[in-house]
Amino acid sequence: MRIHAQINHVLRQIKQILFSVFCASSKGTAETEATAETEATETPSDEILLDPVKIGRKCGYIDKGGKMAIKPQFEDAQWFQEGLAMIKLGHKWGYIDKNGKRVIKPQFEDAGSFQEGLAMIKRGHKWGYIDKIGKTAIKLQFEDAGSFQEGLARIKLGDKWGYIDKTGKTAINLQFDYAWDFQEGLARIQLGDKYGFIDKNGKVVIEPQLEWAGSFQEGLAGFLLNGKCGYIDKTGNIAIKPKFDFTDNFQEGLAEIKLGGKWGYIDKNGKMAIKPQFDWAWEFKEGLAKISLDGKWGFIDKNGNRIIEPQFDYAWDFQEGLAMIKLGDKYGYIDKNGKIAIKP
Repeated sequence: MRIHAQINHVLRQIKQILFSVFCASSKGTAETEATAETEATETPSDEILLDPVKIGRKCGYIDKGGKMAIKPQFEDAQWFQEGLAMIKLGHKWGYIDKNGKRVIKPQFEDAGSFQEGLAMIKRGHKWGYIDKIGKTAIKLQFEDAGSFQEGLARIKLGDKWGYIDKTGKTAINLQFDYAWDFQEGLARIQLGDKYGFIDKNGKVVIEPQLEWAGSFQEGLAGFLLNGKCGYIDKTGNIAIKPKFDFTDNFQEGLAEIKLGGKWGYIDKNGKMAIKPQFDWAWEFKEGLAKISLDGKWGFIDKNGNRIIEPQFDYAWDFQEGLAMIKLGDKYGYIDKNGKIAIKP
């Protein structure tokens, strides 16, 4: 049973990794002074969507029209979050605004994007948190850490995980073998080889007795029982019986499931909405979901219709009407009709 749980967990991790393979890394970096300036070819407003791109060996940002907004000059670059983006110069991480100005100079070995006004940063072997001017908000003291979510952040001291509030005060004592972010008021925790859920007071809401569990999304969370996956509600009751090989989160009313070697989608009643037929499948975003057939990626609607035929070497989710795609070793963008909006 443990092997099935590990496989399911690894599969989810692989999907998350594939989400961010383009010019990004899972964590970045951030702490002290606000400084410096970086040349920008444009001065886009906060409303303008900017995406990181890589040209040659350097990363920069383009706007929605494909025009260079911040010239390629960074070793790595992340997406903007709460008005700032992590960038890497040399071996250090810092943050820029949408004008390309270095708001927090590159000085950290690792970091995370800003979330709820704070970002986790790493120096040496310790993690802490900074605010948006680069001032230390919570001193570097943790072996590991996560971003703030719903007012709390998971942290590790020694070999146990707990949670802190935005003042750095312990909100939930260090007691778990692993812990995840809060989502919809509950957080997934692990004790030994079992999974359960706690609320923001640290009270166990669903006992650690599950062989595997996903986070709650749209009121349901995936779980594993006797080698099969289903869904539970927030009381721990089975909402959808375990009968699938793999499950993923609900998004826009549907969740992707794997059955008999193929991926499809179910609704919240557990009814098959789109029969399993794809080699890979992702969550719905802006009404469309990316799917893979025979090594190529395309998009379907919620009726399972192929709106954009599988033709790309990889594809990302739609955001503000555009999706990034890969053809050969080049990246570009398409609109929801599959028409090239920014050529690869």
